[in-house]
Amino acid sequence: MNIRFLLNGAPLAIAVAPTVTLLDWLREARGLTGTKEGCNEGDCGACSVMVTDADGSKALNACILFMGQLDGKAVRTVEGISGPDGALHPVQHAMIEHHGSQCGFCTPGFVVTMATAHLNGRTDHDDQLAGNLCRCTGYAPIVRAARAAASEPVPEWMRKDADMLRDPAIFASEICRGEAEGRGAEPPFLPATADELAAWYLANPQATLIAGATDVGLWVTKGLRDLHPIAFLNQCDDLRGIVADSDTIHIGAITTLTELGAFMADRHRDLAALIRRYGSVQVRNAATLGGNIANGSPIGDSPPALIALGATVHLRKGDARRALPLEDFFLAYGKQDRTPGEFVAAISVPVQPDTLRCYKLSKRFDQDISAVCGAFNIAVEDGTVTGARIAFGGMAGTPKRATAVEAALLGQPWTEATVRAAMAAFATDYQPLSDMRASAEYRLTAARNLLLRCFHDSAGVETNVLGVSA
Repeated sequence: MNIRFLLNGAPLAIAVAPTVTLLDWLREARGLTGTKEGCNEGDCGACSVMVTDADGSKALNACILFMGQLDGKAVRTVEGISGPDGALHPVQHAMIEHHGSQCGFCTPGFVVTMATAHLNGRTDHDDQLAGNLCRCTGYAPIVRAARAAASEPVPEWMRKDADMLRDPAIFASEICRGEAEGRGAEPPFLPATADELAAWYLANPQATLIAGATDVGLWVTKGLRDLHPIAFLNQCDDLRGIVADSDTIHIGAITTLTELGAFMADRHRDLAALIRRYGSVQVRNAATLGGNIANGSPIGDSPPALIALGATVHLRKGDARRALPLEDFFLAYGKQDRTPGEFVAAISVPVQPDTLRCYKLSKRFDQDISAVCGAFNIAVEDGTVTGARIAFGGMAGTPKRATAVEAALLGQPWTEATVRAAMAAFATDYQPLSDMRASAEYRLTAARNLLLRCFHDSAGVETNVLGVSA
């Protein structure tokens, strides 16, 4: 595959197999070993790089970022964070002054993430750095360094990539003068529209569709799978974005979790807070809503909340389109109501008052897979439950509604007595399994208690463990 991009401000034109990861290419083909390999699955942030395109600059994990996703973009590694004359970036100065590095293995990833946040004016340092793991400093010196650098001006060289990308003519001329290198492979399909994708996927139903690669990337790095044929969807702008009117919120399938979280912040606060705990900044910047749904994971975080909101999934196969309730899309573990050649095109959610409450239970607060994830959308009028949609992940082989619990609540007074009586119905809705994350007994007990938590939340009682104090 031939791709053209900027690397640390320099133009390159290369031929490379499309599913070579950026991490491997940087270290093995370019000798840029500042970008470290830690987990190789997007968890530790040691491989963090800054990627700039028309939508701005974002931190991403190079270990699960395929070279085929980089055409027309700009990449900065830790070697490109300092100035061309060797001048240190403010975050590098601050890391030295505040003793933010000890063994140093994680430091390059932290520096790149911090520099990207600095460029974007982000000062929510705990959130921005949640995807970078460090075992030496205890994080406090690193956060102090981020705070110290926040008020410093953005270096001119950090804006160079965005400036070049704003002018396609300059960008193209620079790239054309770049160096061609490497060996090619059978090129992937690069659809520019959903129509092109639909026609190609109908003819190649065995193909792998790649949007953010936060899941598919592990098929390569951990499963060592040879993906063929493949299509990269990042150029399908008509599958991206969120459009809302007075009735419906329409979300394109390749809308990222970062974009969705920002949109939902003033519409469904608990959904935005749940998305905040989906992976890390680096993962949310790449992961797409359609991918999170299409992979059918029983512990995916977005489906329970969307099911509770009454979401519809929109599917397309060739020119044929159909829509179905999201809860009906998941048939059994690893099986969805999606035929060969059919893909998730969008998700829509009815506009409604914000009565949604979401609770995620995991061993770590940040960047962990759910043991149980519950979503409650309960409407109460004049003290009586008039509507109830409750869905859970981690309680069955698929994300699943708690229809027996809903029935036990509907038409009843919204009281603790009603809630406690309805808790018994969870055993009808779910027969969870035990695994490495939680036992079946824990999951069932936790689900019951989350309904009680929802009731207390609705009464204004503080139940958030991050907000409760002695």
